[in-house]
Amino acid sequence: MSIRVTTLDNGLRVVTDTMASVETVALGVWIAAGARHESGERNGLAHMLEHMAFKGTRRRTARGIAEEIETVGGSLNAYTGRETTAYHATILKEDVALAVDLIADILLDSTFVEEEMSRERGVILQEIGQALDTPDDIIFDRFQEVAFPGQPLGRPVLGTEETVTSISREDLFAWLRARYHGGRMVLSAAGAIEHERFVELAAKAFARVLKSGDAAAPVPARYEGGERRDEDDLEQVHLLIGTKGLSYLDADHHAAAVFSTLFGGGMSSRLFQRIREERGLVYSISSFTSSYRDGGLFGIYAGTGAESLAELVPMVCAEFVSVADTLQESEIARARAQLKAGVLMALESTHARCEQAARHLLTYDRVIPYTETVARIEAVDRAAVRRVARRLLAGKPSVCALGPVEGLETYDSIAARLRA
Repeated sequence: MSIRVTTLDNGLRVVTDTMASVETVALGVWIAAGARHESGERNGLAHMLEHMAFKGTRRRTARGIAEEIETVGGSLNAYTGRETTAYHATILKEDVALAVDLIADILLDSTFVEEEMSRERGVILQEIGQALDTPDDIIFDRFQEVAFPGQPLGRPVLGTEETVTSISREDLFAWLRARYHGGRMVLSAAGAIEHERFVELAAKAFARVLKSGDAAAPVPARYEGGERRDEDDLEQVHLLIGTKGLSYLDADHHAAAVFSTLFGGGMSSRLFQRIREERGLVYSISSFTSSYRDGGLFGIYAGTGAESLAELVPMVCAEFVSVADTLQESEIARARAQLKAGVLMALESTHARCEQAARHLLTYDRVIPYTETVARIEAVDRAAVRRVARRLLAGKPSVCALGPVEGLETYDSIAARLRA
């Protein structure tokens, strides 16, 4: 594995991860600009910009963008998160120059024609409607809002019907000027890539990127917790119970990953075995961690029938409370093995390596070697997992439920069980 990083004069970092055994390249631009950087009135702006970037530039029509990348057998896509937005492509090694030019073009020369904006706004509103019709999706957005109420981190990435309708062409250009500058951007590539040639292409294609913008720093994450219950005529109750989590920069970050994996990360996990397999109380149950630069969120999701709520909630809380004192070396070892396997399997994916290098630079200002990540996972012991379990239980819980929720016990009762 050969990773090299070059910083251009405008602050854009260019990173390559050369893989000698492949014939393709995954590349893209990752920007430290996402939903948490938006104002409440413009919630959904980052996501709308991601959509509009593909709708035509000064040199290419929307159809031309799609045809040009697919003519050479490549693919071009994008996504928006709470802290980042990414525009990425996968192509054959001989078409790297084309992919770099395409991505630079849609980021620097999109025209945001009003007619296209009106059409794409309708598409996004349909996307929002689809999310609202998917309870096991929308419950996570509502859980985020419960954990971080009245804050950018608590708002949906897609925005709302009201905010999306109000976003203007001028808003998109203003967001670009404020957020899409060299100091917040990483151009990453992995696969059959030559670093020097890639840097040359980047320097030419992204020469007009400014070194800095006038964007304000994001509002700090402030976990609060609480509850939200939405009665709905559904077959299942969708339930999330969680607590304040750990940031990417926390010393216990890897220990938290081990804890979540052994607790609810697979079919061998405690939650799956004891609540689904032994008691049959749920169809689906899992735990997860969401980390940000300055905070995090831990959650337990369950999909269950209304008749099982009365037994399910006490069991979930009891398992959460007891895990710190009942840890087994075998389950810690199994969780470490699962995480290490995921890290090592990613070495075979050009996209995974491309994305990881970019995210590491944005988060840690360096690319962390896979050997170092594996060593950190292997170093997680019982004491570290126990410490994380107790840290997660220390704060105020977040509870979110959707469906036939009448039988769900009170928030105070759930909070008391988690203090037991």
